[in-house]
Amino acid sequence: MTFDLEYNSKRSKLIIPEYGRHIQKLVNHCIALEDKEERNTMAKAIIDVMGNLQPHLRDVPDFKHKLWDQLHIMADFQLDVDSPYETPSKEELQESPERLPYPKSASKYRFYGTNIQTMIDVALTWEEGEMKEALVFTIANHMKKCYLNWNKDTVEDSVIFDHLYELSDGKLDIRNTEEDLTDSKSLLRKRGGQGQHKSKGKTNTKYRKK
Repeated sequence: MTFDLEYNSKRSKLIIPEYGRHIQKLVNHCIALEDKEERNTMAKAIIDVMGNLQPHLRDVPDFKHKLWDQLHIMADFQLDVDSPYETPSKEELQESPERLPYPKSASKYRFYGTNIQTMIDVALTWEEGEMKEALVFTIANHMKKCYLNWNKDTVEDSVIFDHLYELSDGKLDIRNTEEDLTDSKSLLRKRGGQGQHKSKGKTNTKYRKK
């Protein structure tokens, strides 16, 4: 007795492997049908089977639309049936997506966080004056606090001023100011003091006399 074995290496490549070879054979058979009514009936039956094989897609918007698009893709866009949706084209599928611009953020200095760039952009929209100057120094002090949280126990104000100048594309320049930012020790004391106050409160309640 001899067996006619069929190896995957000799089989045609599956267009959407998730559905398996049997579904692909059904699609190929549907394409070969001469009667359009028979093709329509078989295409709807294939869609039902595909839906049962991918139950997790039922929560996806336009679930049926997605299945019909996949059916046309597996048929290499050669299936002539009355689809309830617009038939996609091969050119549309192969078209390269539009390039997305990189988000403008403080990616070079990740320790500042993404909100710093938003704060800087807001400051750039303000008119020159005391209010804008106060906002810029508030941003600089926040940058210094973020720097201390993730880097060292101390940092020179000039470093913060240089980073602010760079992140604002040279539009916020306080590098020559004579005003100092909040002292590093004060910022670190505030950071560490929050946990101490909490633990102290717990101690008082624990040993409170009845």
